[in-house]
Amino acid sequence: METDVHYPTDINLLFDAIRKTIEVCAHFCDEQGLTDWRQSAHTIRKLKKLYRRAQRIKHSTSKEESKREARREEIKAAHQAYLEQAETSLRRARDTRMTLVIGCGVLPALLADLDAYIAHAERQIDQIRRRVIFGETIPHEEKVFSIFEPHTEWISKGKAGVPVELGLRVCVLEDQHRFILHHRVMEKITDDKVAVEMVEETRKRFPQLASVSTDKGFHSRANQRDLAELLDRVVVPKKGKLSAADKERESDPEFTRLRRRHSAVESAINALEVHGLDRCRDHGIRGFKRYVALAVVARNIQRLGAILYEQEREREKRKRGPYKKAA
Repeated sequence: METDVHYPTDINLLFDAIRKTIEVCAHFCDEQGLTDWRQSAHTIRKLKKLYRRAQRIKHSTSKEESKREARREEIKAAHQAYLEQAETSLRRARDTRMTLVIGCGVLPALLADLDAYIAHAERQIDQIRRRVIFGETIPHEEKVFSIFEPHTEWISKGKAGVPVELGLRVCVLEDQHRFILHHRVMEKITDDKVAVEMVEETRKRFPQLASVSTDKGFHSRANQRDLAELLDRVVVPKKGKLSAADKERESDPEFTRLRRRHSAVESAINALEVHGLDRCRDHGIRGFKRYVALAVVARNIQRLGAILYEQEREREKRKRGPYKKAA
């Protein structure tokens, strides 16, 4: 499920962090009667102008090395000016924070949001300088994709049209009647790490669970072994080249039948998206998990309603009796 964030770049994340830092400082200064940030709107506009300049300037596609080098220097200069303005605002924000705590007696706990925005800004300044000025490649694990929803992950789907999504993976376990029995929001974890736990937790509620079918992303040697101990039938296709034993296992008629039925998961995903499991409008990881849970409940209620409606139609049909064609 996607989080409600814009496409992240290191420079727009820095602008978000400094903008919120200035706004929070201005708010507390107004409350305490301080004039430190009376021109906060002007400061934000000044920063935004430098941000737009750094955003718009692109690398040269000229065949002449001299022109490409000149453009690289322009890019560095634009980013350096942007960083200097951001650091100036950040120094003022730290001074304001000290004044609020020492001079005005504001509790540090009330400044938690300000501290978080300052930390975000410091990280982004460091990463921009390393990437643009020093030519480093920033490791993926160091990156944050939203300062407002820091739990957001960069999910490479590898599909045409939507190669990347910003959000969190959600694992669901659906039964043969198309009810969702269990779900889990996956934070910094892949499919193969949740398979056994999903089955174990589901069996605690539904001991009659006898078989499970998954896609290849859930395969691992440990999962094949552990799931086989829990269930009568495990349908987990293996990734990569198959051995003779794997070919024999996956060509079994029952394995093939259950694997074909697994394709119905695509309709389950679509149904969940229709009932809210598409983009989360709530804030924070707790809000995200609550949004997912409510979407699952909504889907199960809708599915129950569809069954009851079909049963009612069958009763009405039997009351009317057999259809007789007019002579």
